[in-house]
Amino acid sequence: MGAVPQSTFSISPRAVPTFYFIGVTTARSSIRNVFPLWMEVLGRQDVVLEGIDCRIHDAVDIYRQAVAQIKYDPLSLGALVTTHKIDLLTAARDLFDYLDPYAQITDEVSSISKLEGRLEGHAKDPITSGHSLDAILGERYFARTGGDVLCFGAGGSAIATLLHLINKRDQGDRPKRFVFINRSQGRLDHARQMVQRLQTDIESEFIHNADPAVNDRILQAFPPYSVIINATGMGKDTPGSPITWQGRFPIHSIAWEFNYRGDLDFMHQAFAQVSSRDVVVEDGWLYFVHGWTQVVAQVLHFDLTPALFDQLNQAAETVRK
Repeated sequence: MGAVPQSTFSISPRAVPTFYFIGVTTARSSIRNVFPLWMEVLGRQDVVLEGIDCRIHDAVDIYRQAVAQIKYDPLSLGALVTTHKIDLLTAARDLFDYLDPYAQITDEVSSISKLEGRLEGHAKDPITSGHSLDAILGERYFARTGGDVLCFGAGGSAIATLLHLINKRDQGDRPKRFVFINRSQGRLDHARQMVQRLQTDIESEFIHNADPAVNDRILQAFPPYSVIINATGMGKDTPGSPITWQGRFPIHSIAWEFNYRGDLDFMHQAFAQVSSRDVVVEDGWLYFVHGWTQVVAQVLHFDLTPALFDQLNQAAETVRK
């Protein structure tokens, strides 16, 4: 890794320390307003945020150019990657000098940083989704309720959530069953390959389906207290929801929408069943804050203590949309 010459790429030298956000519609993200507040808290007002918008499943050269800009420009500090975590690493793995264990297991990167001349890739989602999920469920949720997990989507965030649950030491914190449903077979194959490399007592299922009506039937068969996740990007990066308005959530279930902005159709469908089905609805705001603070700490090289996280979270809340 890391042996590709700089002359292969067109590098734009930055005049100030620059932190990149590699996503789809980066200008719409709340991080545009949050990031300067965080830099004030950290005493790093010299650092600016720059978005890089890529199409979903973009060309290999686009991803490689974005990574090379960080690798070879001294003032390009690093990046947070959303949506493109798997595709970017697949396209540019040879540009990295180090990948953390989670990145190697999941074949994705959500954090690009530099340390002592090395370009490093980290997969932070198992940590960030874990912090968020633990806050939602509390201790021994699955032992207390007998619920399963149904996850629409099989990309990086979905895989990271399962990985977090697999690593839970207490059996009561692990569901008996975790089901992926995804529109493309490739993502399901990637998720299955990851799970096959690990030892776990969680039964995993991988369903290839793009019909929301079929998803409705699968959803309705899940037991009470199940955790239902929208990790598809639908409702933010693409329109719609993985289910229809006729889909019935399991009674007492938790509906977790990974997004916090956009049309959020899935979340509104869940809200419509709060009274009739006793559904608990969670959005992606806490996931957003955990995800960003973990990567900012990695790129800027500071210790993200619980007290500092609380301070950064409070600053973010002041501009929440």
